[in-house]
Amino acid sequence: MAGRNDPHGTNHDIRDDIRTQIREFLGTRRARVTPEQAGLPSYGGDRRRVTGLRREEVALLAGISSEYYTRLERGNATGVSQSVIDGIAQALQLDEAERIHLNDLLRGAGTTRPPRRRPAQQRVRPAVQRILDSMTDTPAFILNGRGDILAANHLGRALFSPVYADPARPPNNARFIFLDPHATEFFRDWNQVSGDAVAMLRAEAGRDLYDRRLTDLIGELSTRSEEFRHRWAAHNVRMHTTGVKLLHHPVVGDLDLPFETFPVGGDPSQVLLTYTAEPDSPSQDALNLLASWAAVNQDIDRSAPADDSEPADSAETPD
Repeated sequence: MAGRNDPHGTNHDIRDDIRTQIREFLGTRRARVTPEQAGLPSYGGDRRRVTGLRREEVALLAGISSEYYTRLERGNATGVSQSVIDGIAQALQLDEAERIHLNDLLRGAGTTRPPRRRPAQQRVRPAVQRILDSMTDTPAFILNGRGDILAANHLGRALFSPVYADPARPPNNARFIFLDPHATEFFRDWNQVSGDAVAMLRAEAGRDLYDRRLTDLIGELSTRSEEFRHRWAAHNVRMHTTGVKLLHHPVVGDLDLPFETFPVGGDPSQVLLTYTAEPDSPSQDALNLLASWAAVNQDIDRSAPADDSEPADSAETPD
């Protein structure tokens, strides 16, 4: 194992990581596609040693030689053309997020990059923070690809007050989901949320394997959470830009909140995340109550209850 001060050895280790990711990603994608699904005759029946496609079958479908595909799956991606990548993606029936991830991995394996770096702390521009603060009736956040909450408005901090209860800064969604015992109560659809979180981290790792903060986070979660390790090994990636989040807030109870994400202009690694409620719904009533609670609890980071409590009534008046 190369030392920390050996840039060449460290870079070699990173390239090994990329090759491993390519091999495991393509292997898991092959395993889920049967010859019948791919329109191929199935030879061997019960004697087939693989559950999905063989390498030579992927090569046939992609229009390349089996030797070339085998080299690619082993991470030898120098000079690979876009047409070859597209052919493999079609053969493996990849969706859009998986196609992007495959592109990222193969391009990363075919380029020479510096050793892992620890990027400068990301900042949210003051104009963006003012936009957040102007959204008084909408919980809103700025997140990066690692799931760090870089900024929020007051209602957003109130909505995610259980996440902000962790003293670590910036708060991180994945760390909360897998390491905080309150996460399974806060996220009523925890199984879906946890899968989405891992899939987004996997996609981010494909985009930039040289981000030390990202690899440190993945290492921490892998060490401390068996559930994370299991999901990480599946190599699933996903685009998660819209949907409905099912929450149980310790103050106002259940909320069903549609969410939307928008890229932040000038900061391609940052997204704006917003939550809304259907008009005249119980979730809108709960969100209104949360806004009232937040108005008299300015220090949201520390004021959230540490455990489940009954929803507050109107007289007692944070994803």
